[in-house]
Amino acid sequence: MRICLKIGYDGTNYNGWDSGKTGIDIKTVISKVICELIDDDIKLIGTSRTDAGVHAEGNVAVFDTNRKVNANKIFFAINNLLPSDIVIKDSFAVDDDFEPRKVESKKTYLYKIYNDKVRNPILDRYTHFVYYDVDIEKMIKASRYLIGEHDFKSFVNPESNTVKNGQSTVRNIEKIDIIKNDKIINIYIVGNGFLYNMVRIICGTLLKIGMNMWDVEYIKTILDKKDRRYAGFTLPAKGLTLLNIEFKYN
Repeated sequence: MRICLKIGYDGTNYNGWDSGKTGIDIKTVISKVICELIDDDIKLIGTSRTDAGVHAEGNVAVFDTNRKVNANKIFFAINNLLPSDIVIKDSFAVDDDFEPRKVESKKTYLYKIYNDKVRNPILDRYTHFVYYDVDIEKMIKASRYLIGEHDFKSFVNPESNTVKNGQSTVRNIEKIDIIKNDKIINIYIVGNGFLYNMVRIICGTLLKIGMNMWDVEYIKTILDKKDRRYAGFTLPAKGLTLLNIEFKYN
Protein backbone atom coordinates (compact mmCIF):
# COMPACT_ATOMS: atom_id res chain seq x y z
CA MET A 1 0.00 0.00 0.00
CA ARG A 2 1.22 3.49 -0.84
CA ILE A 3 0.33 6.18 1.70
CA CYS A 4 0.39 9.91 0.97
CA LEU A 5 1.11 12.49 3.68
CA LYS A 6 0.37 16.21 3.70
CA ILE A 7 3.05 17.85 5.84
CA GLY A 8 3.55 21.16 7.59
CA TYR A 9 6.67 22.35 9.39
CA ASP A 10 8.59 25.24 10.84
CA GLY A 11 11.89 24.90 8.99
CA THR A 12 13.94 27.07 11.36
CA ASN A 13 15.81 24.23 13.05
CA TYR A 14 16.26 22.00 10.01
CA ASN A 15 18.60 21.74 7.06
CA GLY A 16 15.75 21.60 4.58
CA TRP A 17 13.55 18.70 3.52
CA ASP A 18 16.53 16.51 2.64
CA SER A 19 19.97 17.66 3.72
CA GLY A 20 21.79 14.91 1.86
CA LYS A 21 24.73 14.28 4.15
CA THR A 22 24.92 17.02 6.77
CA GLY A 23 22.53 18.37 9.37
CA ILE A 24 19.16 17.20 10.58
CA ASP A 25 16.36 17.39 8.01
CA ILE A 26 12.56 17.04 7.89
CA LYS A 27 12.58 13.84 5.84
CA THR A 28 14.88 12.00 8.26
CA VAL A 29 12.84 12.97 11.32
CA ILE A 30 9.52 11.84 9.81
CA SER A 31 11.01 8.67 8.32
CA LYS A 32 12.47 7.59 11.65
CA VAL A 33 9.13 8.06 13.42
CA ILE A 34 7.19 6.07 10.82
CA CYS A 35 9.75 3.23 10.81
CA GLU A 36 9.51 2.90 14.59
CA LEU A 37 5.73 3.24 14.61
CA ILE A 38 4.89 0.50 12.10
CA ASP A 39 8.11 -1.53 12.46
CA ASP A 40 8.93 -1.27 8.78
CA ASP A 41 11.94 0.14 6.91
CA ILE A 42 10.09 2.66 4.75
CA LYS A 43 11.44 5.09 2.14
CA LEU A 44 9.82 8.52 2.27
CA ILE A 45 9.61 10.31 -1.10
CA GLY A 46 8.87 14.02 -0.96
CA THR A 47 7.49 16.32 -3.64
CA SER A 48 9.37 19.53 -2.88
CA ARG A 49 12.91 19.70 -1.51
CA THR A 50 12.52 22.91 0.48
CA ASP A 51 15.78 24.63 1.41
CA ALA A 52 17.21 24.97 4.90
CA GLY A 53 15.08 27.31 7.00
CA VAL A 54 12.10 27.30 4.62
CA HIS A 55 8.68 26.49 6.11
CA ALA A 56 5.75 24.50 4.72
CA GLU A 57 2.03 24.22 5.19
CA GLY A 58 1.39 21.74 2.40
CA ASN A 59 4.40 19.69 1.34
CA VAL A 60 3.53 16.19 0.17
CA ALA A 61 5.33 12.85 0.54
CA VAL A 62 4.55 9.15 0.02
CA PHE A 63 5.81 5.85 1.38
CA ASP A 64 5.09 2.16 0.77
CA THR A 65 4.36 -0.46 3.40
CA ASN A 66 2.99 -4.01 3.59
CA ARG A 67 1.95 -3.51 7.20
CA LYS A 68 -1.73 -3.38 8.09
CA VAL A 69 -2.33 0.28 8.87
CA ASN A 70 -5.28 2.64 8.55
CA ALA A 71 -4.11 5.05 5.86
CA ASN A 72 -6.70 7.66 6.82
CA LYS A 73 -5.80 7.70 10.50
CA ILE A 74 -2.09 6.93 10.71
CA PHE A 75 -1.24 10.64 10.75
CA PHE A 76 -2.70 10.91 14.28
CA ALA A 77 -0.26 8.28 15.56
CA ILE A 78 2.69 9.80 13.70
CA ASN A 79 1.96 13.23 15.18
CA ASN A 80 2.13 11.83 18.71
CA LEU A 81 5.79 11.01 18.10
CA LEU A 82 6.91 14.03 16.08
CA PRO A 83 8.54 17.16 17.52
CA SER A 84 6.26 20.18 17.89
CA ASP A 85 7.65 21.96 14.81
CA ILE A 86 6.58 19.20 12.38
CA VAL A 87 3.02 17.97 11.79
CA ILE A 88 1.29 15.55 9.44
CA LYS A 89 -1.91 17.34 8.45
CA ASP A 90 -3.53 14.44 6.61
CA SER A 91 -2.88 10.90 5.34
CA PHE A 92 -4.59 8.70 2.77
CA ALA A 93 -3.98 5.82 0.37
CA VAL A 94 -3.01 6.51 -3.25
CA ASP A 95 -2.38 4.35 -6.30
CA ASP A 96 0.80 2.31 -6.09
CA ASP A 97 2.20 4.04 -9.19
CA PHE A 98 1.62 7.57 -7.86
CA GLU A 99 5.01 9.32 -7.80
CA PRO A 100 4.64 12.93 -6.60
CA ARG A 101 7.85 14.16 -8.24
CA LYS A 102 6.78 12.89 -11.67
CA VAL A 103 3.14 14.01 -11.65
CA GLU A 104 2.45 17.45 -13.12
CA SER A 105 1.69 19.84 -10.29
CA LYS A 106 1.15 23.45 -9.35
CA LYS A 107 3.04 24.85 -6.36
CA THR A 108 2.14 27.93 -4.37
CA TYR A 109 4.79 29.76 -2.34
CA LEU A 110 4.38 32.73 -0.02
CA TYR A 111 7.17 35.13 0.92
CA LYS A 112 6.52 37.52 3.82
CA ILE A 113 8.28 40.84 4.33
CA TYR A 114 7.79 42.86 7.51
CA ASN A 115 7.96 46.53 6.47
CA ASP A 116 8.26 49.01 9.34
CA LYS A 117 10.75 51.35 10.98
CA VAL A 118 11.70 48.78 13.63
CA ARG A 119 11.64 44.98 13.60
CA ASN A 120 9.02 42.89 15.36
CA PRO A 121 10.67 40.05 17.36
CA ILE A 122 7.41 38.08 17.44
CA LEU A 123 7.32 37.92 13.63
CA ASP A 124 11.07 37.76 13.06
CA ARG A 125 11.12 33.97 12.74
CA TYR A 126 8.79 33.98 9.71
CA THR A 127 9.37 37.31 7.94
CA HIS A 128 12.20 39.29 6.38
CA PHE A 129 12.48 42.74 7.97
CA VAL A 130 12.83 45.82 5.72
CA TYR A 131 12.79 49.36 7.12
CA TYR A 132 13.01 51.20 3.77
CA ASP A 133 9.85 52.59 2.19
CA VAL A 134 8.55 50.07 -0.37
CA ASP A 135 6.47 50.97 -3.42
CA ILE A 136 4.07 48.02 -3.77
CA GLU A 137 2.67 49.24 -7.09
CA LYS A 138 6.13 49.15 -8.68
CA MET A 139 6.62 45.60 -7.44
CA ILE A 140 3.28 44.56 -8.91
CA LYS A 141 4.08 46.13 -12.29
CA ALA A 142 7.50 44.46 -12.40
CA SER A 143 6.08 41.07 -11.42
CA ARG A 144 3.87 41.01 -14.53
CA TYR A 145 6.96 40.60 -16.74
CA LEU A 146 7.67 37.28 -14.99
CA ILE A 147 4.28 35.71 -15.69
CA GLY A 148 4.32 32.90 -18.26
CA GLU A 149 7.09 30.65 -19.53
CA HIS A 150 10.58 32.16 -19.42
CA ASP A 151 14.20 31.15 -19.04
CA PHE A 152 14.81 31.98 -15.37
CA LYS A 153 18.57 31.40 -15.44
CA SER A 154 19.11 34.86 -13.89
CA PHE A 155 16.99 33.75 -10.94
CA VAL A 156 18.75 30.51 -9.96
CA ASN A 157 21.71 29.88 -7.69
CA PRO A 158 24.62 29.14 -10.08
CA GLU A 159 25.80 26.40 -7.70
CA SER A 160 22.64 24.38 -8.36
CA ASN A 161 22.92 21.00 -10.07
CA THR A 162 20.53 22.25 -12.75
CA VAL A 163 23.02 24.92 -13.85
CA LYS A 164 26.12 22.77 -13.38
CA ASN A 165 24.65 19.96 -15.47
CA GLY A 166 23.43 22.28 -18.21
CA GLN A 167 19.77 21.39 -17.69
CA SER A 168 16.89 23.60 -18.76
CA THR A 169 16.16 26.65 -16.59
CA VAL A 170 12.87 27.34 -18.35
CA ARG A 171 9.91 27.42 -15.98
CA ASN A 172 6.32 28.66 -16.09
CA ILE A 173 4.93 31.09 -13.52
CA GLU A 174 1.16 31.12 -13.54
CA LYS A 175 0.53 33.96 -11.13
CA ILE A 176 2.20 36.46 -8.78
CA ASP A 177 0.07 38.36 -6.28
CA ILE A 178 1.59 41.04 -4.05
CA ILE A 179 -0.64 42.20 -1.20
CA LYS A 180 0.20 44.42 1.75
CA ASN A 181 -1.77 43.83 4.95
CA ASP A 182 -0.85 46.50 7.50
CA LYS A 183 2.93 46.09 7.80
CA ILE A 184 3.25 42.69 6.08
CA ILE A 185 4.01 42.46 2.35
CA ASN A 186 2.79 39.07 1.10
CA ILE A 187 4.22 37.81 -2.20
CA TYR A 188 2.34 34.78 -3.56
CA ILE A 189 4.01 32.92 -6.45
CA VAL A 190 2.31 30.04 -8.28
CA GLY A 191 4.10 27.90 -10.85
CA ASN A 192 4.72 24.43 -12.23
CA GLY A 193 8.17 24.15 -10.71
CA PHE A 194 10.96 26.27 -9.28
CA LEU A 195 14.75 26.32 -9.50
CA TYR A 196 17.14 26.39 -6.53
CA ASN A 197 16.58 29.70 -4.67
CA MET A 198 14.37 30.94 -7.56
CA VAL A 199 11.48 32.21 -5.43
CA ARG A 200 13.78 33.98 -2.97
CA ILE A 201 15.74 35.64 -5.80
CA ILE A 202 12.55 36.76 -7.54
CA CYS A 203 11.30 38.29 -4.29
CA GLY A 204 14.65 39.96 -3.68
CA THR A 205 14.59 41.42 -7.19
CA LEU A 206 11.04 42.73 -6.81
CA LEU A 207 12.00 44.20 -3.44
CA LYS A 208 14.89 46.18 -4.97
CA ILE A 209 12.46 47.59 -7.52
CA GLY A 210 9.99 48.40 -4.75
CA MET A 211 12.73 50.23 -2.85
CA ASN A 212 13.35 52.35 -5.99
CA MET A 213 16.82 50.94 -6.53
CA TRP A 214 15.84 49.81 -10.04
CA ASP A 215 13.23 50.83 -12.60
CA VAL A 216 10.30 48.51 -13.28
CA GLU A 217 11.45 47.76 -16.84
CA TYR A 218 14.87 46.59 -15.64
CA ILE A 219 13.36 43.20 -14.89
CA LYS A 220 13.14 42.61 -18.65
CA THR A 221 16.90 43.14 -18.87
CA ILE A 222 17.46 40.63 -16.06
CA LEU A 223 15.46 37.98 -17.92
CA ASP A 224 17.29 38.69 -21.19
CA LYS A 225 20.77 38.53 -19.63
CA LYS A 226 20.29 34.98 -18.24
CA ASP A 227 22.98 35.80 -15.68
CA ARG A 228 22.51 35.60 -11.90
CA ARG A 229 24.71 38.67 -11.39
CA TYR A 230 22.02 40.95 -12.84
CA ALA A 231 19.20 39.90 -10.48
CA GLY A 232 18.52 41.02 -6.92
CA PHE A 233 19.13 39.67 -3.43
CA THR A 234 18.52 36.09 -2.41
CA LEU A 235 16.19 36.88 0.48
CA PRO A 236 16.54 34.85 3.72
CA ALA A 237 14.85 31.44 3.86
CA LYS A 238 12.84 32.27 6.98
CA GLY A 239 10.36 34.42 5.06
CA LEU A 240 9.40 31.63 2.65
CA THR A 241 6.61 29.09 3.08
CA LEU A 242 5.47 26.35 0.70
CA LEU A 243 1.71 26.79 1.00
CA ASN A 244 0.30 24.12 -1.25
CA ILE A 245 0.94 21.55 -3.97
CA GLU A 246 -1.92 20.80 -6.33
CA PHE A 247 -1.52 17.73 -8.52
CA LYS A 248 -2.95 17.57 -12.04
CA TYR A 249 -4.35 14.20 -13.00
CA ASN A 250 -5.30 13.00 -16.49
